[in-house]
Amino acid sequence: MPASTCSEQQSLLPGPTRRAWLAGSAAGAWLALGTAGRVAADEKITLTVAAFPLVDEIARAALPAWQRLHPNVAVEVLTRQYADHHTAMSTALSTAALLPDVLALESSKLGRFAQGGGLENLAQAPFALDRYRPLLVPYAYDQAIARNGAVVAVPTDIGPGTLLYRQDILALAAVDAAELTRSWDGYIAAGARIKKQTGAFFVAHVQQIKDILIRTGIAPGEGIYFDQNSRVLVQSERFVRAFELALKVRRLGLDARITAWSNEWAEGFKRGTLATELSGAWLVGQLSNWIAPQTAGLWRAADLPEGANAGYGGAFYAIPRKLDATRKLLAWQFIQLMTLDRERQLTAFKTHDAFPALLAAHEDPFFDAPVAFLGGQPARQLWRQAARRISAVPVHKQDPFADEVIGSELDHVLNRGKSIRTALADAQALLERRAHR
Repeated sequence: MPASTCSEQQSLLPGPTRRAWLAGSAAGAWLALGTAGRVAADEKITLTVAAFPLVDEIARAALPAWQRLHPNVAVEVLTRQYADHHTAMSTALSTAALLPDVLALESSKLGRFAQGGGLENLAQAPFALDRYRPLLVPYAYDQAIARNGAVVAVPTDIGPGTLLYRQDILALAAVDAAELTRSWDGYIAAGARIKKQTGAFFVAHVQQIKDILIRTGIAPGEGIYFDQNSRVLVQSERFVRAFELALKVRRLGLDARITAWSNEWAEGFKRGTLATELSGAWLVGQLSNWIAPQTAGLWRAADLPEGANAGYGGAFYAIPRKLDATRKLLAWQFIQLMTLDRERQLTAFKTHDAFPALLAAHEDPFFDAPVAFLGGQPARQLWRQAARRISAVPVHKQDPFADEVIGSELDHVLNRGKSIRTALADAQALLERRAHR
């Protein structure tokens, strides 16, 4: 869910040396500014942190640790619902009015904010974020790199993609889990057998399959919908294949035609009428905590089909460019606590399923522990590997609009019999008119 470089980043230090360095560096990295961000004993300051749900809870949980370090600097966490928050932040940055000291951004929104020029370039002094680059999941760091090379935010959590499946439903249909992951054709064939034998739908909606496939096989210099020169890419073979496989799933009657986060979607998990789900690893926590806790032990996790790698969301912290310089230093100290402190990252993972962007946190034994909801499977090992395979791709300011256009055209194909080539050609024409706005 990103303005970035395209190539997958490799580890900068090998083996045990790298592991020890990550652990040691992360433990004290956020203290690197020394006394620069300190406040005089008789001075009282309140920092404001603007966030959306769950991110706000994680930030509030860190306040006791912050107060021990900065007893004279209070922190007020301002919460708005997801859409309202990002709208308010866009307005604040463009008008320089009611600016927070720190703002949280979701990964899918980051590209638009990066290109708006309202965020501080954290690659510059005194922040010098690039020195901490080896400490962070490569693709997450890359998502925050704007086209001009500025690094506008620091990742705090990520959502490595995973395939979740009901082991009991597969057993009833005599389907082996390996059949789900070898290829997309195998995935669909297994879904047909499951539907025939059990009546369970294979996936909530074919849009989920399309979303992964259009993000698979992206060439260097390309984003999802546009290349680095704003050339529209939606008639490429990855879009054709995505539409073809989505149409095949629909014609076989394998998707339940329900959208994520709807009541019907939640009921599908509770009643066992959805056999698989393509999502971020964080969904396991949502399923176990409130969506379908009664299905504990029935689920398992696997890689996405055909070796696909995708990130599902993630949160970042940023600083407004027009903020007072002294407040920027304090804001930076707060961001470092939230993103570069190993224990803080682990706590957020254990309490809120916020998968750490800090690599040192990945070395904790918690990642090797069995996940009870997944029948004791040590699935965090799987997600840790997936996180390091994901590559960031450049984002374009028109990506949200393009996502709506492609989703609408797929609906025309599925529900109105529009040909795939015509649908993509129409999308191409519409996006070409918007590409340079």
